[in-house]
Amino acid sequence: MKLIIINGPNLNLLGIREKNIYGDMSFETYFDSLSKKYKDLDLEYFQSNHEGELIEKIQEVGFSYDGIIINAGGFTHTSVAIRDAIASVNSEAVEVHISNILSREDFRKNSYLSGVCVGIISGLGLIGYESAIKYTKVIQTVLDEFKIFDEKVKEIEKLKTSAKEKETNVINTVDITYAEEQ
Repeated sequence: MKLIIINGPNLNLLGIREKNIYGDMSFETYFDSLSKKYKDLDLEYFQSNHEGELIEKIQEVGFSYDGIIINAGGFTHTSVAIRDAIASVNSEAVEVHISNILSREDFRKNSYLSGVCVGIISGLGLIGYESAIKYTKVIQTVLDEFKIFDEKVKEIEKLKTSAKEKETNVINTVDITYAEEQ
């Protein structure tokens, strides 16, 4: 499974800025611990303070990765363009916020991204990223099981069709034989 965590502006300063809100661990340190814990995943990380770079990364990975975990930082509340980028790709996105955006300033309570993401995790600190990883893994497992189920249903349908064709052939043979005997 291939996942990417995309962080927006100022999240490169985690561990330095507003420690009372964001904690004292850098994201790189946290990401290293996630990478070690989830060795079964192809887990990547990208951060930019520039809206266009975030959009380009979403477009780059959004058709080939199994999921996107995005914390667009301040762009969450302002960027229709990032919203449109997420809506334009096949990979499902989970929106993550370290702080509880609903308990902060009024302008932070509006997210342009939520409507195009499968879910939002807010206020759990850095653990929110791991929660998004776990959610994505579970959803992918369920989707894989449905694919297997669909394949089995198709096999059964083929067997039914084949059996019906054989039954029809037998009936036709019996009819011809009976007609010849008359």
